[in-house]
Amino acid sequence: MFLPKYPDNPTPPAEHTRAPNAPMPTTRAMPQLNVSSGAVATVLVGGVVLTALLTAVAVSAISVAVAAVVLRSLLRDTRR
Repeated sequence: MFLPKYPDNPTPPAEHTRAPNAPMPTTRAMPQLNVSSGAVATVLVGGVVLTALLTAVAVSAISVAVAAVVLRSLLRDTRR
């Protein structure tokens, strides 16, 4: 009941053939990009600067969070 039914005479798959005198399909060449070393250096320096700024923001946020926790604990002790 749940077994697959196979055909008695399966037909072979069609083969893709090319005519003997037909031209080969052409491939498009990718345009060549000329990148100067100055542009690469600018991108690298920009990446380093942005990474440093992001690190500075993260360190500042952590230090503000630690200072807030310390101040909160000091103020809690004075209220008691």
